[in-house]
Amino acid sequence: MPLEILFRDEHLVAINKPHGLLVHRSNIARDAEEFALQLLKNQIGQWVNPVHRLDRKTGGVLLFALDKETEKAMQQQFAENKVQKKYLAIVRGHTPDFEEIDYPLRKENGTLQDAFTAYTTLQRAELDVPLGVHLTSRYSLVEAKPTTGRMHQLRKHFSHIFHPIIGDRTHGCNKQNRLFKAEFEMDTMLLHASQLSFQHPVTGMQVQIKANLQPEFLRMMKLMNWQQA
Repeated sequence: MPLEILFRDEHLVAINKPHGLLVHRSNIARDAEEFALQLLKNQIGQWVNPVHRLDRKTGGVLLFALDKETEKAMQQQFAENKVQKKYLAIVRGHTPDFEEIDYPLRKENGTLQDAFTAYTTLQRAELDVPLGVHLTSRYSLVEAKPTTGRMHQLRKHFSHIFHPIIGDRTHGCNKQNRLFKAEFEMDTMLLHASQLSFQHPVTGMQVQIKANLQPEFLRMMKLMNWQQA
């Protein structure tokens, strides 16, 4: 299946990345045979390069540059936190209506970096599925707006407040992940990059790109009896 193209002009192209697709080749995931970079390059027949990153198991808006000058300009906007990002996630438990997470995150070299995320709870659910000592299981659909772009920021932040993202094997809840795989045959991560907003580096126009939810995320929404966000 061809990649879903959300936006394209002479300088930029954005796709709706499926869950499970690597952005580019990586030594960390040697099992992968397909990559968004190569698939898009073949699909549109020209040079492309990503200007930011999404985790392999995260779906949604992924932006590429079509020339080196645009690539450099957009990477600078991301580095300076000038790109507004929105994500949807399904997390464990019932989250507050609104919360701000101001919690520094440590880089691989040990350096602490400021990290800030605000989120709003859109919907909540309680399933008649027992887990451990609990007779039911609770979940929330949240819209998160990170104003910094630290590695695995949302995954780490929601883990920090004890509402980990479902399907996050590294920072999440293994009991919940096993439950979703056993009960619902679901083992992706329920994190979706729903929107990017930024100033076009060439035209100066404001650009807003939105991505619809992928099928597996929608299936879990239906399971929770939630309307599509």
